Amino acid sequence: MGIFTHLEKYDYEQLVFCQDKNSGLKAIIAIHDTTLGPALGGTRMWTYDSEEEAIVDALRLAKGMTYKNAAAGLNLGGGKTVIIGNPKTDKNPEMFRAFGRYIQGLSGRYITAEDVGTTEQDMDLIHLETEYVTGTTSYVGASGNPSPVTAYGVYKGIKASAKEAYGDESLAGKKVALQGVGNVAYALCEYLHQEGAELIVTDINKNAVKRAVDTFGAKAVDPDDIYDVDCDIYAPCALGATINDRTIPKLKAKVIAGSANNQLQTTKHGDIIHEKGIVYAPDYVINAGGVINVADELVGYNSERAMKKVETIYDNLNRVFEISRRDNIPTYVAADRMAEERIQSVRNSRSQFLLNEHHILSRR
Repeated sequence: MGIFTHLEKYDYEQLVFCQDKNSGLKAIIAIHDTTLGPALGGTRMWTYDSEEEAIVDALRLAKGMTYKNAAAGLNLGGGKTVIIGNPKTDKNPEMFRAFGRYIQGLSGRYITAEDVGTTEQDMDLIHLETEYVTGTTSYVGASGNPSPVTAYGVYKGIKASAKEAYGDESLAGKKVALQGVGNVAYALCEYLHQEGAELIVTDINKNAVKRAVDTFGAKAVDPDDIYDVDCDIYAPCALGATINDRTIPKLKAKVIAGSANNQLQTTKHGDIIHEKGIVYAPDYVINAGGVINVADELVGYNSERAMKKVETIYDNLNRVFEISRRDNIPTYVAADRMAEERIQSVRNSRSQFLLNEHHILSRR
């Protein structure tokens, strides 16, 4: 399939190729949709096997950001950048400064942030060349480490999911099995522990597991055993695709809600858990706290305001569950529908405005 055929089929707006010979920069910026506002999405640096693979990844991630930002209620569209290279060996300051100049050339259509393979320090270098960057460390108004904020949003999302499944949002006495105890999941454990939830944890990092056991009295299990435990809520907080043919028959939880990306191995698995009556909180809705947090930087970061906005993840998930019941569809489809309805509503309003303007001008 040709590039323009693909862009037209999935309604992408723009694909930008950026290269700088001196620094070795090879980057691809994909802008999917700016109906709701400028495209916001991070910069990923990865060792892709081919340029075609990098293009596909940029396009896929950009579209995902359109839906994530729309579902979060942000006035932002979706975009993403991938830089081709090894983040451990190929980085240099001029690479990110050159990339910053490319972003500046888009005049605000695209705003970037850190992602896999990039850091706050890399964003500082980009910021030397453009204001259209978030997640930096170097200036007043940066939001800092997003992990605690993301965790708070996931916590609120788990409460909404518990209410949908059990009729009560309280997590006191609920058994929560967390697959992964990294930065976000550890902060999530603190919220859950404070409310009286019983924690069951696993991670390939034994020190992370020990910290959760020592601090929160969590029960530790081996990584392969987390799917079999007797629990009320399964919280995937590390690897993607843990909802699959092998794990679904083992799960005893009535709720799946966690911080990991791409939790469903395929959409088929979202259909299966829907048929089994399991309440699933779509990943890009429940883990939107990080993007909500950095988006607040665009208006001068205020921690209290950002956290209030993160709390709306609870309401967003309630809306997803409502659409799922209304249309008798899996929640992953309902989340897409919620995002699409918001985008279409803005498009319709804009079209009506332009039509009215045309009528006014034609009568003059």
